[in-house]
Order: sequence, then structure tokens, then C-alpha cells
Amino acid sequence: MSETIIRKIQRRCSLFIQTCTPTHVKDVLMSMATTYETRKIVTINSYPIALTCRFVQLLILIYAFAYMLWYRRGYQDHDSSLISSVILEVKGIGNFGENSTITLDNADFIIPPQENNALFIMTNFISTDQERTFCGEGIDVKDAICRNHSECEVKRRYPSKSNGHWTGKCRISEGRCEMEGWCPVENDLVVPQPIMDALNYTIFLKNFVEFTRFRVLRTNILNESKYFEKCLYHPIYDKFCPIFRVGDLLNIVENDDDERYKMLAYGAVLRIKIDWKCNLDLGEDQCKPEYSFGRLDSRSRDEQFSLGFNFRYASYWKDKNSSYRILKKAFGLRLIVTVNGEAGRFDFLVLTLHIGSMIGVLGLATFICDIVALYFSERSYIYRTQKFQSIHSEDG
Repeated sequence: MSETIIRKIQRRCSLFIQTCTPTHVKDVLMSMATTYETRKIVTINSYPIALTCRFVQLLILIYAFAYMLWYRRGYQDHDSSLISSVILEVKGIGNFGENSTITLDNADFIIPPQENNALFIMTNFISTDQERTFCGEGIDVKDAICRNHSECEVKRRYPSKSNGHWTGKCRISEGRCEMEGWCPVENDLVVPQPIMDALNYTIFLKNFVEFTRFRVLRTNILNESKYFEKCLYHPIYDKFCPIFRVGDLLNIVENDDDERYKMLAYGAVLRIKIDWKCNLDLGEDQCKPEYSFGRLDSRSRDEQFSLGFNFRYASYWKDKNSSYRILKKAFGLRLIVTVNGEAGRFDFLVLTLHIGSMIGVLGLATFICDIVALYFSERSYIYRTQKFQSIHSEDG
């Protein structure tokens, strides 16, 4: 190792040792107790530094007034804790079946009749009339294939996807193991044609909101005129109308015709979002909702398992000591309504706080210019000499 390197190491070690000595630590503590720093104003006649300062101040003023005060309305007190209530009603008549033999009204296709901020419209279904008795297992259960009773007896302990209790017998004519339960078993491998009349169903959405801080109550029914009895929502011409046609909603959330058909056949989940962005300084009557829509479930080309939205329900009865039921697998559109909002009103205290914070931010321009002048300027040594001055007080 060269002598130069050894000297550098010794010098650094000596500096470290000197810094950690009790005398140096004592001097630092004494300076903290006996030294006071005050700002000194130094006028620097320099175009680059002056222009830099004015440019930074201009940026801060633009941010403060254009963005914070005007765009974000920093002069207002804001309330985003709204209370909301949603009422949904559907009207329409639909025909189901190849020969349109079944007519459905809103009591048939709205299941259940009432939900919280949600609605289900049945657009397709598979109906199976069943009796509690003995029958062959469903064709979708592969383990139920048999040729004799012994095969069903072996599989009886661990039936896969069974629809009832297996008896251990084989229905040789059907080639299926026998089960005890609701018969015949539902066959949902073939989905029927959807109810195309569902496209003309109309959804009436009534929304009440309250901004508790300002004690302001609003509804999306802006007036009681006959206009709201006949209007239909349109994103441009009738954007405040609270009546939505199902076909129009599907057109908004999905552009592909085949995909819209599958949404009716297999079901889908849609979102209706209501945004209340209210500037109460303009008057409460200017507080109006904005509607937006979206699809929450996956498209058929993206979904690998459990396409659409469906569920099963049944109605039961008895006749002559026999139990019967009608099992329905319902496909349809599930609409979920979300409500968000924020209201603002002028508040002098909020305005004062924002102005005070902006004045404090203006000091950032001086700080930046000081850094430029003291460390990046050609005459930085002169500026530092004029900027910093030590005075020893006689009473210290």
C-alpha cells in the first residue's frame, strides 16, 4: 500500500476522531445554545437569477389560482358523505318459446321483486316440472353410465355431481344409474332462445340523495312535468331522463351484436353509476346527476368457465301425498346501481386557509433562487460572503 493512501486513511481517521471528541461535541452543543440565525436580505442584480425567481413564482401562482382555487374550487367547503336511496321499476311484456306460447310480464321476469340498489331482469330460462320419485341420473353426470347393477353399486358411495341419492340399480334401458330425488333431472346443456322482447323493457330509476353537511336534498326527478313520463335516456339529447331502455343500455356497454345476443341468452352483470357533482354556489337547482354505464362480467370470448349470470329457484306444492315442484334456471341481466357525489359551497375560513398555504408556497421561489445563486452561479463565493455574516454579541 502506497504512502499516499496511508496518509489519506490517517487523515480521515483523525478527522473522525476529532469530530467525536468531547471538546468538539461540547462546542457544537454550546453553539446551539448561544448562536441565533436571522435572515439577511441581499439584493442581487442578475438577470438569470431574477428571471428564474419570477418564472418559479409565476408557476406557483398559476397552480394556486388556476388549479387549486378555480378548477378544484379551493374556496369551497366540500361534503362527500352523501346518503342515497334507489328505487328501480321495470315495465314490459315479453313472449317466450318457439311459437311465443308463454307471455311474461314484470311480475314474472323481475326476480326477486325488491333488492337493495340492484335489479335482476330474466331474459331466458329453463323450466323443468319435477316430482320426488325414482329416475335415471342426469346425462351430464359421466359416472352414471352403466350396463349392469354392479357398476352402480360400486359408484354408489362416491357419486360425482349427483342430483339425488343413488339406489345402486342400473336402468339398463336408459344406460343410467338410478337415483331417488326430484325427477326428471334438469337438462341445461341446451339453452333455449332468449326473450328478444326484453330489449324493449324500460327501467325507471328513482334516486334520492342528501348532503348532510349542507342539509341539501336532491332527486334525479328534476321536476314533475309530463316530460318524465314519456322520455327515454339518451347520452346527448336526454341525459337527465331517468328511464332507460334495456336495448339502449346493451348498445352502450357492448358494441358486438353477437355478444349482445349472448348477454340475453346467458345473462350478464351491468353497472349504472350516478355521479352528483354539485356546486351549490350556482343554486341547488343546478345540482343534477350524471349517468354512466359499464359491464362487470367477462365477455364470452374471454370467459373460460361459467359464462354469464344465472341462478335457480323453485316453486313447490303437494297433491295426493306426492311432492312436486317447478325448477327454473333463470338467465338474465343483473343491474347494480352505485351512487357517488360531492357538493361544495363557499366558505371564508377554507378560502383563508388556502390563501395562507399559497403564500407559504411562494417562499419556495426564494429558496430555489438562493440555491442557484449560492451554489451554481459563477459569483457564488461573493454571494455567500454577502449572504452569511457572523456577529459576536458582547452579552453572549
